[in-house]
Amino acid sequence: MKKVILTMIALVTISLTVSAQKQVSTKTHFKFFSSTPVEDIEANNYASVGTINPASGDIVFSVPMQSFEFEKALMQKHFNSAKFLDTKANPKAKLTGKIANLEAINFSKDGTYEAVVAGELTINGITKPITEKAIVFVQDGKVSLNSKFNITLADYEVAFEKGKPSTNIAKTVEVTVEAHY
Repeated sequence: MKKVILTMIALVTISLTVSAQKQVSTKTHFKFFSSTPVEDIEANNYASVGTINPASGDIVFSVPMQSFEFEKALMQKHFNSAKFLDTKANPKAKLTGKIANLEAINFSKDGTYEAVVAGELTINGITKPITEKAIVFVQDGKVSLNSKFNITLADYEVAFEKGKPSTNIAKTVEVTVEAHY
């Protein structure tokens, strides 16, 4: 009987330790969407990597910029060019943050939780503070995170000064993040 109780205590301790450790997501989707009267532009990136630490609330995403895929090759060429994002000089965007309301999320109980993520977003070599809402889903011990927010391109020195691309791209774009840990 003693062995059974000790085994159960050990299993509970191990499961709590595992759920509190940093989790990695390679099933991450970043999408940005720009809408203007001229055209809508959407790009998708499935090559990003994210981590979440349920114990500390730390969140990190690394986004390889050249992995965004567009409907039209010319859009991708403009996106990666030195005149826009210069992805050769700035190959990754990065979000480092922390769940500010960590006490509102129970990573050991199935549910849907509203989170506030505060941290820094780096795009085009420019780092700015960011605070955005996210939804954290916990099901059968697995964690997922979704968020949708807007960024102003000029804040990251991303803009076409003249020509057709300057009227085709919105000044503010919508970013969607989906991560499955």
